[in-house]
Amino acid sequence: MKHILPIFTGLLFLIFIPRVSAQAEQVSWETSVEKVSDTEYELVIRASIVENWHLYTTNIPEGGPIPTSFTFEGEGTDFELEGDILESEAHMEYDNIFEMELSYFDGEAVFKQKIKLLRPDVTSIQGLVEYQACDDKSCIFSDADLAFALDGGTAEVKQLEVDEKSTLLSKKLKLDLQNPELLRGEDDGAQEGNSLAGIFILGFLGGLLALLTPCVFPMIPLTVSFFTKQSGTRKKGISNAILYGAFIVLIYVLLSLPFHFLDSLDPEILNTISTNVWLNIAFFVIFVFFAFSFFGYYELTLPSSWGNKMDSASGTGGVIGIFFMALTLAIVSFSCTGPILGSLLVGSLTAEGGAIQLTAGITGFGFALALPFALFALFPNLLNSLPRSGGWMTTVKVVLGFLELALAFKFLSNADLVQHWGILKREIFIGIWVVIFALMALYLFGKIRFPHDGPLKKLGFLRLSTAVLVSAFVMYLVSGLFGGHLKMLSGFPPPVFYSVKQQESECPLGLNCFKDFDEGLEYAKAHNKPILLDFTGWACVNCRKMEENVWSVPKVYELLRDDYVLISLYVDDRKELPEDKQFNYQLESGRVKKIRTIGEKWATFQAINFHTASQPYYIIMTPDMELLGPPQQYTDTDTYFNWLKTGTESVK
Repeated sequence: MKHILPIFTGLLFLIFIPRVSAQAEQVSWETSVEKVSDTEYELVIRASIVENWHLYTTNIPEGGPIPTSFTFEGEGTDFELEGDILESEAHMEYDNIFEMELSYFDGEAVFKQKIKLLRPDVTSIQGLVEYQACDDKSCIFSDADLAFALDGGTAEVKQLEVDEKSTLLSKKLKLDLQNPELLRGEDDGAQEGNSLAGIFILGFLGGLLALLTPCVFPMIPLTVSFFTKQSGTRKKGISNAILYGAFIVLIYVLLSLPFHFLDSLDPEILNTISTNVWLNIAFFVIFVFFAFSFFGYYELTLPSSWGNKMDSASGTGGVIGIFFMALTLAIVSFSCTGPILGSLLVGSLTAEGGAIQLTAGITGFGFALALPFALFALFPNLLNSLPRSGGWMTTVKVVLGFLELALAFKFLSNADLVQHWGILKREIFIGIWVVIFALMALYLFGKIRFPHDGPLKKLGFLRLSTAVLVSAFVMYLVSGLFGGHLKMLSGFPPPVFYSVKQQESECPLGLNCFKDFDEGLEYAKAHNKPILLDFTGWACVNCRKMEENVWSVPKVYELLRDDYVLISLYVDDRKELPEDKQFNYQLESGRVKKIRTIGEKWATFQAINFHTASQPYYIIMTPDMELLGPPQQYTDTDTYFNWLKTGTESVK
């Protein structure tokens, strides 16, 4: 089940996106010719791009994604190019992953290349386009043959011959997979339903925490008593209280609606935040600000005029008056619920997912706040069992402040990991948490005080028990400074390898990997280990996200390092194969494709065996070609870990 962990409880939201099946043709190509003179022509290439995908332009800075490029057979002998290729107007946008301005096309793109014939008998021209196309979850690296008829006829792509060498090398690409039905994957709809249920429950737990704050808790008996006394009859009072609770839920759900518009306008908005350095730094500052608010150094409040206006509106009576009473509660209690709700919003949007998961979490949060009003209205005698408001609620706020402060450093750590600044290496991060939770323990033992704290006469059982637990947690953290793996905190501290002793490697995260399938297969057979087949790309944004945010989590990293043979195949590698390894491959459509580069070989290998062209794309299998589970794509840490774990257990 996918998870979302509220930050204010010491947990972090992780929202998962469903796996995406690659479309057969994300970009289709058409050609035409415009005659300029007897010896000059303009070759016109039109690209049609499916919805939600984009195609990069021909002019991409070095270090960015793969640009669209064209080659034409016969250049220099049959004709010469006049000027650079022209392209239609493109979108320009700053890419946070590549940290540069990138231009791309949506929907349609038109390219024009002017040529001058050197031989009058030339009637057609053959060409090739190589390109990268992406949506918000995956990328493809592909090519297409082009043909241009200069005599006004119909241009046909010249078919390449498949000789004996090509036939032999083509057969070597085909795997004899066992359990091929697993390639269809699992029921993503059921998984998503489970995810939303889990998110709702964890949001609900966050709302229960908000109830314990001094801004909300004292209002429960006051408000319920008001409804039962002012509504004439007990039945009417109960129905009004239930309606009041329903409006509370509605108000919090409405807070998530703007994110649905953002998600539909640009899905990348919600799933790139987690790797944006400056946004992570901004969230670090925000969480520190929230923490000191909970410590009592200042109050976060909305303008008092808002509360006064809502309070006046609530006096109109009827359904409208009850709605404005609920809105008044949301505004008045903002100083306590604001930081918690802000944690929920930030935690949701910094994970991989969409606005629907955010709505599920906020609905759970609002439901937890509304439940007591309806519950105590139905059973008014329960009001007498409520504990009295007092200093214990201030203690709850301060403890939440320490949790906010500790998790603020998680965002700073995200920025540090992405940029490789080396500021928050694992030992430093753990050391900061040791200090924060040690201060929390001292506070609970009554050794330090904050502005809103009164004199502590004695330690209650609950406070003392919590202090002991926090002290034990500090000792657990200290073990991490001396080589402990801190498995309970997987994903929070920087990964084990991100330390002073970090080793350089050409493989992701310093793992031992193979970049050739046959070499990796031989190693797997020799060591009797399952294979993790990783279809990736040098310019694949989400491949880097998976490596930095999922593979780097200690529990995942240890599985990859110890239990699997990692074979990473880069489908956009432009390095040419040795001459004797180059060949022509005939696709099922009848088209013959040139296999000249390493990337073309592995892209074709992926398409032949797994019927997809998207990256990242992961397969777990034995050296005997037995699939150990369905394929996996861009996902969250827990789903990926459980998927890997299932593979190792199947082998055992």
